[in-house]
Amino acid sequence: MFANKRWRTLLALVAIAAMTLSACAAPTPEVIEKEVVVEVVVTATPVVGPQKGGTLVIGLSADIATLDPADYRETTTETVLRNMFDGLVTRTSDGRVLLELAESATLVDETTWEFVLKKGVTFHNGEALTAEDVKFTFDRIISENGIDYPEPHTSPRKGLISPLESVEIVDDYTVRLHLSAPFPVAMQMLVHQQIIPKDYFEEVGNEGFVKAPVGCGPFKFVEGDLSAQIVMERFDDYYGGADELPPVSPPPLDRIIFKILPEASTRVAALRTGEVNIIQKVPAHMIPMLATDANVRVASGPSTRPAWVEMNVNKPPFDDVRVRLAMNYAVDADTILETVLGGLGIVIPGALSPYNNFADASLKPYGYDPDKALELLAEAGWTDSDGDGFLDKEGEKFAFVIDVRPANKDRAEAVAGQLQELGIDATVRVWGDYSVLKPLMLDGERTAYVGDWGDSAFDPVGHFEAKWHSMVEGTGNGRGNFSTYSNPRVDELIEAGEVEPDVERRHELYDEAQQIVYAEAPAVFLFLPDIVEACTANVQNWTVAADGRLNMHDVWLSQ
Repeated sequence: MFANKRWRTLLALVAIAAMTLSACAAPTPEVIEKEVVVEVVVTATPVVGPQKGGTLVIGLSADIATLDPADYRETTTETVLRNMFDGLVTRTSDGRVLLELAESATLVDETTWEFVLKKGVTFHNGEALTAEDVKFTFDRIISENGIDYPEPHTSPRKGLISPLESVEIVDDYTVRLHLSAPFPVAMQMLVHQQIIPKDYFEEVGNEGFVKAPVGCGPFKFVEGDLSAQIVMERFDDYYGGADELPPVSPPPLDRIIFKILPEASTRVAALRTGEVNIIQKVPAHMIPMLATDANVRVASGPSTRPAWVEMNVNKPPFDDVRVRLAMNYAVDADTILETVLGGLGIVIPGALSPYNNFADASLKPYGYDPDKALELLAEAGWTDSDGDGFLDKEGEKFAFVIDVRPANKDRAEAVAGQLQELGIDATVRVWGDYSVLKPLMLDGERTAYVGDWGDSAFDPVGHFEAKWHSMVEGTGNGRGNFSTYSNPRVDELIEAGEVEPDVERRHELYDEAQQIVYAEAPAVFLFLPDIVEACTANVQNWTVAADGRLNMHDVWLSQ
């Protein structure tokens, strides 16, 4: 059955105004009603817990990139690593930011944060955590070649805290983070930075660390293969994590296993047989079957990953804004949402999720209007006089390939099918290896891509500069800009918004940026899909998290 019938918008506002913080929490999220696809009434037997022991197996939908907390930007990798590593702060499933390794956080001035660390925290190898470990962790992230590679290599995590210039050790348990400018979302962005042990890393080096990682999180590494499974066991000397997230103690589970199961049908079958206990990305068409299984619970809620068809604005036919606008009118996002995602999500009106705190509410979805699409194509010189497809003035056919990763194949095929009905020769190519596809897109060698990008901070920072800022080598700007879109004014607005402390002024900056991106349409703006996951009935105290993280510290298994 479904976990509940209410869906949280998870509007996590950043509490930067408070100068001294014992915890950074967002207001209570607004609750909205939404229809559930199926509902099965099950009378549950009360379970007393938590009960200690047991092994919980999680079916992941994609490979893990690395076991180095400084060298990745994938959600799947983060959900694994954040069970092994802790940070100064953490985020709850409903978007609140809480202190974790830090016992206090003080905004000394508009560009300086001071953190006092909890005492008595140890890493999995018994080494005590001190301010030196915190400084070392951030130095690796913000320094060129800071993660022990033979050639210059910028940490992918740097873009998540780009204003950080240096870390000062005040004493053994106090550090100050010095920023180049005000950073309104500092606490939200620090959620994504996990602390590692300086002495151990220097002893084994980067290569040794990724083979045998050591953190101070609730679970410690046992063994694993990035493309098969990662095995962790309870860290009995765990300090307890965030004080506001019980249990403030070692986790109940003996062991957790993250198993890579890319095929959705395989994950669902493994769940039904009890081979795994939790699975990611349940396909909409399998929800009714799972909802009638008394041994399974399906849970869902709004995600933070808006989806688009990104179009290469520097490659024909999408170098003409009229063609890009035509694509937005030619694709029926509402129908794709219903048929492919079972209605679980909302159509988006532009570059930001509607749940983002700085989304421009004045923007509305383009809407499905094939006549408008044909009119714009005609203006751009594309005609279909004989019904055999669109041709330009030189007789070139309107044909292109939509690239996609396996998880979004159904979405891409639905888009291509609608365009084919209109007379556009759109086909789909599925790429199994994202590490091969990504650089091709960033270099402008591909034409279109169906994908998504997260905004777990509910703020444009960490999201907007990745997708809609011009690509700038050596920075996080444009790191996910697969449309190769570039507008100097948008770049200015994004950079100003990142460091502007005044909330009203930030709204003005981001509103203008969104309106420009909306008008220039570097993407077909599709929808914000809901997260749909499922677990076996004996999994207790687990819920879907908007940022996609699977936090196992407080989860347990009933008998």
